[in-house]
Amino acid sequence: MRRRAVCCNGEIMTVVDVVRTKTTPVGGVRSISILGATGSIGTSTLDLIKREPERYRVESVSAGRNATALGKIAREVGARHAVVADPAAYRELKDTLSGSRIEAAAGEDALVEAAQRPADWVMAAISGAAGLKPTLAAIERGATVALANKECLVCAGSLFMRRAASAGATVLPVDSEHNAVFQALGSGHRSDVRRAILTASGGPFRTWSMEAIKAATPEQALKHPNWSMGPKVTIDSATLMNKGLEIIEAHHLFSLKSEEIDVLVHPQSIIHGLVEYRDGSVVAQLGSPDMRIPIAHCLAWPRRIDGPAARLDLAALKQLTFEAPDLERFPALGLARHAMETGGAAPTVLNAADEVAVSEFIAGRIAFPAIAALVEATLDMAAKRGLLAEPAGIDAAMAVDHIARSLARDLLPEIAVKAS
Repeated sequence: MRRRAVCCNGEIMTVVDVVRTKTTPVGGVRSISILGATGSIGTSTLDLIKREPERYRVESVSAGRNATALGKIAREVGARHAVVADPAAYRELKDTLSGSRIEAAAGEDALVEAAQRPADWVMAAISGAAGLKPTLAAIERGATVALANKECLVCAGSLFMRRAASAGATVLPVDSEHNAVFQALGSGHRSDVRRAILTASGGPFRTWSMEAIKAATPEQALKHPNWSMGPKVTIDSATLMNKGLEIIEAHHLFSLKSEEIDVLVHPQSIIHGLVEYRDGSVVAQLGSPDMRIPIAHCLAWPRRIDGPAARLDLAALKQLTFEAPDLERFPALGLARHAMETGGAAPTVLNAADEVAVSEFIAGRIAFPAIAALVEATLDMAAKRGLLAEPAGIDAAMAVDHIARSLARDLLPEIAVKAS
């Protein structure tokens, strides 16, 4: 039976329709590959499969440059194949795997090959634009892909979802917010949805004044109140850019218009997403702030497995609070929504400029407000130069990404002075 894409984009089947019609049973051993095995999502995925080794067989694992850690992981889970993206780390990986029968490889082409290997289920957790090609390779062979890479949808969302539908791939959202919406959509028909609501913790600066935020340090920004994530995502959470990128992702995943996607600040991070239906019903997904919950949902879908996350005790929590996001203190959220509404390559430019800005902030070379300022300036410059047309393919999207990074770096000195 040919699989259909889990997405909602006009002629493509809706998430709810796929959940109802997909009848392929999940039995026996499921083979999996993990793209980005040493990151936070990868390690959480590994924690889950180690708990039930009889259910899962690991085909391939990959990492950026941490060859020693990757080799250790490959041995522990009995992977057949291991890839390090940095060719300079190949010898280290080879040495770490010495004496095993695990294949070792390195480089961009090897990452694509890892995604093309015959695994039933692929965790796409390579961060940044580097994850685009391997994730697309997994999609194009019709795999079930647990999507944790934002850039696939932010930089090339329309292209990505069209390819998924054409290949009969299944796209399962790993982000806690999109996974929550995905689960809540099971309560009704897509045509009856009024809006989806993504929740945000508000980050470490939620209660800070504008003046205090201007002086925020990288160390302060990296102290997320609820989640343990990589540095890029943690900084994006502090600026609310992360939620802005999630708006763009939700647009592509669920075929939602801008006015059908809302953001609600929810400091406790217990409700991860909500769906409002035309009759006034609002369905929410709740859970402890632990990424192993949405990963477990994707890993076992369309069934469920036991998970190690702390069980939710609402009586102990006593209260859940909500507030609207403050776009004056956190302008990145508004920039992301504007980029989505502009369409074309605007989200690609937004993402590229943000990656440059976050890297510069972490390195201590720009102030916290300069992150959003640099993104806005780069979007303006890209528009003036006529660079916002829809990319025709993955190479075109990568070219826009490259140009946008160059523009952002050229604008850095001016923005650094203005935001200081």
